[in-house]
Amino acid sequence: MAEYSKEQFLNLLKQLKVPTSLNYDFLFECFSDSIEGARDLVGSSPIIASLPINQVQLAIYLVSEHSFYLQSHPEAKLDELIKDEKYEQLIVSLSLDKYYTNEHLSFQNGTYASKYNPEISTITLYLNFILGMLSRYKQGDPKETLVVDVMQKGFLMAKCITDLLTDGFETEAFSTWRTLHENECILHVIVKYGQPVIERYLKHLRYAVAFRGGIQSKEETDKVFLEIKEGMKEVGLKSKDMKRYIEYGWLLGIKDVMNVPDFKFNFRDGVERCAGLKDYSKIYEMSSEIAHSSPLLIYSRKTYFHLIAMINLYESFFRLEKIFSSLYLSTVPEEEQKRYISMRNLYFGELMAAYTLERKRFASLNRSEKKEN
Repeated sequence: MAEYSKEQFLNLLKQLKVPTSLNYDFLFECFSDSIEGARDLVGSSPIIASLPINQVQLAIYLVSEHSFYLQSHPEAKLDELIKDEKYEQLIVSLSLDKYYTNEHLSFQNGTYASKYNPEISTITLYLNFILGMLSRYKQGDPKETLVVDVMQKGFLMAKCITDLLTDGFETEAFSTWRTLHENECILHVIVKYGQPVIERYLKHLRYAVAFRGGIQSKEETDKVFLEIKEGMKEVGLKSKDMKRYIEYGWLLGIKDVMNVPDFKFNFRDGVERCAGLKDYSKIYEMSSEIAHSSPLLIYSRKTYFHLIAMINLYESFFRLEKIFSSLYLSTVPEEEQKRYISMRNLYFGELMAAYTLERKRFASLNRSEKKEN
């Protein structure tokens, strides 16, 4: 690819919304010197010689280094810096080092997944589409947007898991699924039981803020704690149970929840049970061991945890997508409904094929390990 002309580079800075206060002319000078420096590196290293230069990424590194320096050195004067050859050399050197090391020579953790594999690329495409659609909904106002807020967090966690898997962090991906599962269980309970649970959830959200010292008024804080203690007394909880009541007492919004067999104010016997996902308690427990840095984390089998993370990611995704599609299709015009259904018809079969394949691989792995033992 030919080196960007000054006009092309300045247009790139505008598209990236780089503040003009950073001095576009100086940035172009750094960019030209970086390209020249990259050519010198190519001549001295056969490895670097085989690597293409992504000029956009290099430009972003330059802008970021320059901007960071100004922010971290408020006493520095821009007019003096852009005339200082040593400063320009510093920015160029840092940017080239980070560009080549982070973009081309970064540590690879023996990954079993590639972002190009359909098992990853299809669900990533679907997640990007859904997150794009959710961004059009009002967010951040729990009284009105709780369902959308919880749903969006779930899909963001799913996307985080795919990123971890492609970077070779299988146990971390499985540990993150634990949080995704907690999220989906909360969403299922809220959607299933509706407004009474939502109102109670919002009340306990305020309790949590007070518990963490987030309410400025002492009088208001005392009032909230009095309300908490009265609520605990009604269900026979003691002072040592306050944290559990704050975290899980919102389940009292479910009619007759105290009569549910083996119900407790915790996740596994409370939220997960009320969500109808109690069958996941054992796999959730295993994920918790990973999250708490048990020996299972240190001496983990990469293939095993890659597959178990993928399978549970897909299963959680299918449940979340069902809730999303119900919301989406009920709130958009008919034309958009048709587009979503068309996309769903196109890709859902591939998602199911990928999920089925991962389950077969997992079953095969278990059979081979049993033979070895």
